[in-house]
Amino acid sequence: MQINCSSILNAHLVIFMANSFQLRDYQRDAVAATLNHFRNSDEPAVIVLPTGAGKSLVIAELARLARRKILVLAHVKELVEQNHNKYLNYGLEGGIYSAGLKQKQSHYQVTFASVQSVARNLRDFATEHSLVIIDECHRISDDENSQYQQIFAQLREYNPRLKLLGLTATPYRMGMGWIYRYHYRGFCRSSESRPFEHCIYELPLQYMIKRGFLTPPKMVDAPITQYDFSALNANRFGHYAEAEVNQLLVRHPRVTRAICEQIVELAAERCGVMVFAATVRHAHEICSYLPEKETALITGDTAHTERDQLISRFKTRQIKYLVNVAVLTTGFDAPHVDFIALLRPTQSVSLFQQIVGRGLRLAEGKQDCLVMDYAGNGFDLYSPEVGQPKPDSSSVPVQVFCPVCEFANIFWGKTDEEGNILEHFGRRCQGTIEGVDSTPSQDKKSQCDYRFRFKECPQCNAENDIAARHCHQCGHAIIDPDDQLKAALKLKDAMVIRCAGISLSESNSRLRVIYHDEQGEELSELFDMHNSKQRKRFNDLFGRRFGQSLQPRQFNSVEEVLAVSHLFTAPDFVVARKAGKFWRVQERIFDYQGNYRKANQL
Repeated sequence: MQINCSSILNAHLVIFMANSFQLRDYQRDAVAATLNHFRNSDEPAVIVLPTGAGKSLVIAELARLARRKILVLAHVKELVEQNHNKYLNYGLEGGIYSAGLKQKQSHYQVTFASVQSVARNLRDFATEHSLVIIDECHRISDDENSQYQQIFAQLREYNPRLKLLGLTATPYRMGMGWIYRYHYRGFCRSSESRPFEHCIYELPLQYMIKRGFLTPPKMVDAPITQYDFSALNANRFGHYAEAEVNQLLVRHPRVTRAICEQIVELAAERCGVMVFAATVRHAHEICSYLPEKETALITGDTAHTERDQLISRFKTRQIKYLVNVAVLTTGFDAPHVDFIALLRPTQSVSLFQQIVGRGLRLAEGKQDCLVMDYAGNGFDLYSPEVGQPKPDSSSVPVQVFCPVCEFANIFWGKTDEEGNILEHFGRRCQGTIEGVDSTPSQDKKSQCDYRFRFKECPQCNAENDIAARHCHQCGHAIIDPDDQLKAALKLKDAMVIRCAGISLSESNSRLRVIYHDEQGEELSELFDMHNSKQRKRFNDLFGRRFGQSLQPRQFNSVEEVLAVSHLFTAPDFVVARKAGKFWRVQERIFDYQGNYRKANQL
């Protein structure tokens, strides 16, 4: 009998490849969470794994377990190829559909594809798929006309129960916030619809670093110098206008030179340096100060062939410095990178994390990754996001317990030197409660309805979000605070003060509330705490907001109020109308967000 040595070798190779990748415990947990979720629900889900955690292995394992047709999407060809290669390492076959990789195969059970190529050729995907896996899924918007949504709509025509699974290291995007609603640990990220309904598994960055799965970042807070981009205004996606950035940088050529000199000095003991420039013009200037023979530049205009060659030379360490402009933030894998230099500003915490993540992969001999932020972005890499834009540079994440469901919320806030919360900017409790009609197979959740900041409906007294225009309960129109202030300022018999604080005192057995303007003006009103209606009104206004709404209370007497007078929250504006010789308070505007300046704000 003739033995085909080549066939035997190939068979052994397949067996070896299929067993050469052992999933880590957290990767197995992520796979198990996915299987459990989709056995009980068709709602879109997301898995959060830090950069370098091996998302491609999780994708490969899920694809291996699939029995029906699935589609794996990525936004760049590098990720398509990387995910496909990991799948091949299982000894399995899968297709590639990507113009950038010059392949268009859609007949396999598992297809790895670029979003752009699929969206342009939807006719090739006019068949039933059971699952779509989206790598770097934070890029999905809620725009129905986006390429992602076009693909999902097409596939749902052939399978209304199509399942969507997203994977990302950064589950939020500028202009939207969190990309999912409910977290498996029991809190709600958004009361509005999101591309994904559930986060079913999440692994913190610190876990990966402490267990040696990622390289520790060495964050340096005091570079020799840095740019001041604070005067520039970012768009809703956290990006800055190129012309404005260039104009600012032109005025500070010495800063760029000094930064580059420090980068070269610090890179002496480093293997691979990635420099993130603000604009193309800025990138060319940076390159002029770095060692010419050791430096390469990649921008959005770099030809694909040249780009691939430069990346190859960088990965093989023929060049040391790789300067780029917004093109190597995702889908780029060079484990030897041990120095990240940020010379570009961003208000996007997602982008910041992605950039730093380029240097956290493990490599032989690599001890840490130096991270120098020359743009003063100032994000906390380990807990960078709380669901809302950072109000100002002095704000920090604070833990705030809900007085109703006792959920530990994380909001932006301000603390004293001992860490005590001075104020927080949370609106609504993020805790979730189980639906009354929930069953194990239909795990319906809803968000706790307690609001720390709210506008009261004048019709039914329901509490609404401070940005609401109509009552969520009765649909009644809620007057915009700016319209209230604008109308009052036009009246000759009206007085509007920017309230800088309140003081409380007793006056003839009644409670006097004095509202203090920043310039010394005052308005006051009396509450008879013996009168049930006036007592209720005081409690609705002030008792409900007692202690920044952390400790809502019902007060029954003047004495009770005065005993804790320093813990009451003041309104931002007070509107009064003339009544004879006196001013009568008509409106108290709390939790104001609008165009008018509040007290003590420049």
